[in-house]
Amino acid sequence: MKVCKLRIGEARAKFLLALSSALLIASLAIVSPPVARAAQQQAPPATHDMDHMQHNHGGFMQEGMHHAVAKGIKLTQQVDEASHTITVREGPLTLPANTNHMKMPQPPDVFWIVPLDGYLRSYTPRLVDANGNAVPGTVLHHTAFWNTDRSDFLCPNKEEHIFGAGSELTDWIEIPGYGYRVQKGDKIRIETMVHNPTGTGYDNVYLEVKIPYADSTASTKSVYPTWMDVQSCGNSGYDLHAGKNKNTGTVTVKYNGVLLGVGGHMHDYAKQITLEDTTRKETVATLNANVDEKGQLVSMPVVTFFDRGGYKFAAGDQLRITATYDNITGKPLSAGAMGIVVGYFLPADDTAMAALRRKPKPAVRQVAAVRTM
Repeated sequence: MKVCKLRIGEARAKFLLALSSALLIASLAIVSPPVARAAQQQAPPATHDMDHMQHNHGGFMQEGMHHAVAKGIKLTQQVDEASHTITVREGPLTLPANTNHMKMPQPPDVFWIVPLDGYLRSYTPRLVDANGNAVPGTVLHHTAFWNTDRSDFLCPNKEEHIFGAGSELTDWIEIPGYGYRVQKGDKIRIETMVHNPTGTGYDNVYLEVKIPYADSTASTKSVYPTWMDVQSCGNSGYDLHAGKNKNTGTVTVKYNGVLLGVGGHMHDYAKQITLEDTTRKETVATLNANVDEKGQLVSMPVVTFFDRGGYKFAAGDQLRITATYDNITGKPLSAGAMGIVVGYFLPADDTAMAALRRKPKPAVRQVAAVRTM
């Protein structure tokens, strides 16, 4: 029994490690093995042409920036019913060598329509070329998946942020018995930013994310992505001054439940991010950044709360997030920082979370114009 509990604990810890590390924008590239061909019974790929779309939700991950828009970007999905796996694919992307994210034409937001009722259990991102060969993850600045049909439970002004990945392309592994609940027709906005700090150019690059799912009848507990931001409920990116920087934000918990564990998302020159429950006058977690001798971010730690059944939150608790940086470049860095504590929240009453689902907008009635002679 002790061995069984230990293995479950290790699996959960690995899950939260993947959850936080998947968001880091670091220089490492960990590319997952090639995705096998979908089974014959898979649904035909659904295609969405995004040639003329612009980023119209900019801010939270796009840092309020405006870029040239890459052309010809499409999103496809394949559903493999035999393995209970969905694979979404975005591209093609053209990535010239030695081009930063401000000068790189960025893909427009694309939208994935969830094809089923059920639970999303994990995420495996990777970058490939047109022939399926691996492309270094260094060229991915970040990608973020947002459920436009649900509100974030801490910041109702935002869509629900369900998945994110940076250049290391770390998997978000599955934890048996837990998943993210979706309904058929949910509209997931995918926001991606790319750059290419390498000396090699890449053409026809695709971002692929493999997503195992469980049917709605499965015995699964709903967990909710938790993004606690130093910018509170505003845009995540902010400027770094030369030298030391300390920024603080607050959010209010609106539901009773437990936090299963947390990791952090910061940028280069990071020092530390802390999460405090000021209502209870407690420090929830202190996460010290691991940077190299140049100040470039290597990793962020993870803190888990499984040994005590999770960290309990109560509706009304005030949370404070504090991020510290030491910008050693000697010059200001525009939109050079983010400070996010990220984890999963297990509500005490899942039925209360139904309030997060947004009401569908009424259809606009179109009246044909009548031409009189």
